[in-house]
Amino acid sequence: MQKIFPFLKWLSHYKGHFFLKDLVAGLTVGIILIPQGMAYALIAGLPPVYGLYASLIPVFVYALLGTSRKLAVGPVAMDSLLIAAGLGSLAISGVDNYIAMALLLTFMVGAIQLIFGIFRMGFLVNFLSKPVLSGFTSGAVVIIMVSQLNHLLGVSITNSNKFYEILGAILMAIPNTHWITVLLGGLSVLVILLLKKWNKRIPGVLIVVILTILITFLFQLDLNGVGIVGDIPDGLPNFTFPEFSWTHSSNLFPMAITIALIGYMEAISIGKVLEEKTREETIDANQELIALGSANVLGSFFQGFPITASMSRSAVNNESGARTPFASVISVLLVMLTLLFFTPLFHYLPNAVLAAIIMVSVYGLIDLEYPSYLWKHNKDEFFLLLVTFLMTLFVGIKEGILFGVLFSLLLMVYRTSKPHFAVLGKIKNSDYYRNIKRFEEDIEIREDLLIVRFDSQLYFGNINYFKNQMRQFINLKGPQLKGIILNAEAINYIDSTAIGTLSNLIREIHDKNIAFFIAGATGPARDIIFSSPIISELKKEYLFTGTKEAVAYFDNPDSLSVLSERLAYQNLGNGN
Repeated sequence: MQKIFPFLKWLSHYKGHFFLKDLVAGLTVGIILIPQGMAYALIAGLPPVYGLYASLIPVFVYALLGTSRKLAVGPVAMDSLLIAAGLGSLAISGVDNYIAMALLLTFMVGAIQLIFGIFRMGFLVNFLSKPVLSGFTSGAVVIIMVSQLNHLLGVSITNSNKFYEILGAILMAIPNTHWITVLLGGLSVLVILLLKKWNKRIPGVLIVVILTILITFLFQLDLNGVGIVGDIPDGLPNFTFPEFSWTHSSNLFPMAITIALIGYMEAISIGKVLEEKTREETIDANQELIALGSANVLGSFFQGFPITASMSRSAVNNESGARTPFASVISVLLVMLTLLFFTPLFHYLPNAVLAAIIMVSVYGLIDLEYPSYLWKHNKDEFFLLLVTFLMTLFVGIKEGILFGVLFSLLLMVYRTSKPHFAVLGKIKNSDYYRNIKRFEEDIEIREDLLIVRFDSQLYFGNINYFKNQMRQFINLKGPQLKGIILNAEAINYIDSTAIGTLSNLIREIHDKNIAFFIAGATGPARDIIFSSPIISELKKEYLFTGTKEAVAYFDNPDSLSVLSERLAYQNLGNGN
């Protein structure tokens, strides 16, 4: 039961002195969550109150089912932008229809995460490589920040999710800039940054929200052209089922699976970072999928939009001393009280301040050190990051992440099609065999024997490269060559295409009166060799546990020990 419902585990070990720390952390995170939730709802194209709705049931469900003790979940900028991108690409008329589609998208995101978790498919997130995520995140952050300039400038522009369209509209609207709004938004950014630099524990966001509400109310800035949040419906969200439609579901599916995977990726990566800091490992990857999926599915019934872990709020939660997910329950209670009694207080909150909160929050997601590192050490991955960034910025958010994943897979295929292939030689006065290019001066090179090591599986994508390289090595040796040893320690799989080509290559080598040996094959590779035509061409006695034994046999066929013979010939079926 504790595995299915992780809250039973931490609740059974809950200690009295945990409560005060959880209370402080929960209140601190809740205070930040309220304005951030409303701000992120605006990014998603939803009324601000939906950010508060998304901070209730989903956060509570995750507190019960999540395995991280420190994560603070709720609305985040990235998911909000993806929602806006996905729904913005559809011809949706009217606010009510837009909200209905957002709730359907939320349900689909949760259902996908839940299914992935039940079938233990968390490994799919591995296809989102770090360069792709970094490029995509940076591109999305730029779009988020540019998309908030209209609120900071106090101008009205046509909504778009493309960087150049938003920037063009902003430039055209600059002559209509409302300078009181600019001053209010600019000072808000400055105060939040200064307070954060001075002391991270000071709730700068809350201070700015309170001050700007008071200033707007006292000086009636809303009557002088400053845009405000306005009336926020009070009360808790109603229970309602998302409006299902096959046409809408099929249109939303690509975005739903993207948000599901990225949301999961954010939660796992942030959770792992916090675990490293606290040295407390509790995260179960597949249970996290179930927790997030359940939170989003149930959240869609209570008018929430997709949630995941927040880097900034999780850091505050940890720094405030949270000991258990009960801190998140405290945050939920604070949001609930706000919805029931305090929504009128946010009536005079300027939109420019929400924009300032968004810009400060997302700016920290841009990582300039990582691209710099890739440029110095992995230029192919740097260009992968750059392409993803530019695609996200100039083509579209959906296209950026999809093309980034596609390019990363193509890069992986390219690398595996031409893996490292080394010629080995014996290091003088030892039994070690190493790459002759790395140990040129210390290697004994024999003209009658070729030893090679192929550092990859053999499959249809690289078998021709393997064959051509082998022929080149053989030709370089010349007529003195009498034996070839393939060190197969790194070959853990051989597919059907490679089996046929390797069998033919061995036959071709034997026709030249050259012996062919395989050394160091692991259990899975031996299983394939024994059950395929390779063994017919190779001969069982030409399999060896290591390169040293193969060389000894080549020099003296009587040198093979009984143990080495048994280990090399035995078809284990599994294991090593």
